[in-house]
Amino acid sequence: MAQIISIHSFRGGTGKSNTTASLAVLLAAKGKRVGVIDTDIQSPGIHILFGLEESQMQYALNDYLWGKCAVEEAVYDVTPVQKSTNRGKLFLIPSSLKPGEIARILREGYDISQLSDGFLELIESKQLDVLLVDTHPGLNEETLLSIALSDVLVIVLRPDQQDYQGTDVTVTVARRLQVPKMTLIVNKVPSAFDLAEIKVLVERTYACEVTAVLPHADEMMILGGNGIFATHYPDHPITQTLADLAASL
Repeated sequence: MAQIISIHSFRGGTGKSNTTASLAVLLAAKGKRVGVIDTDIQSPGIHILFGLEESQMQYALNDYLWGKCAVEEAVYDVTPVQKSTNRGKLFLIPSSLKPGEIARILREGYDISQLSDGFLELIESKQLDVLLVDTHPGLNEETLLSIALSDVLVIVLRPDQQDYQGTDVTVTVARRLQVPKMTLIVNKVPSAFDLAEIKVLVERTYACEVTAVLPHADEMMILGGNGIFATHYPDHPITQTLADLAASL
């Protein structure tokens, strides 16, 4: 039975999509059949990390949600574009970056039940071991659905008061939705902070496991979204920490 793992943050800029992409690569490298779906329809972009150009996307998640295609037609095998050798497979359902498509979502919305059907159809058609859901920051209808359908919820936050308060809301909602497993990643921690102290503080604050505390990395800033961190820096301590997280999930 495939696991559905939602990667979420209350605010943008936490590194959620980069974390999702690296976890996907690391899981595939262990021989897993991994799917990634970009449900951040209002501000998509994870396909850029995977090197998938807009011109290569005949269909996107938007098209499936509006009944223009079957979910299988919006799936792209991104395994060959990885520089590392994966024993598994990696599939991506992107959302469209076209301004008109984003405007239509904001204006008209869509049938939210279609999204949950798509999750299950994707898992079955590609025989997935893991489906990673890159969510829209904050809490809206599709985010709540993704959380409710998840076997695991990974919440990414920074050591920032706004993030702390928003994460408190997300943790409370997830508990009410009875998500089977929830864990936290504290990301972009300045070098002046003690990582172990941050872990203890966040775990005590939310009564929730912190599975990774990741320091700020100049390499991430230099990469600038032009690829996947775990692929470009396989020996970096952040990649090693994420590999441990992938194994625990």
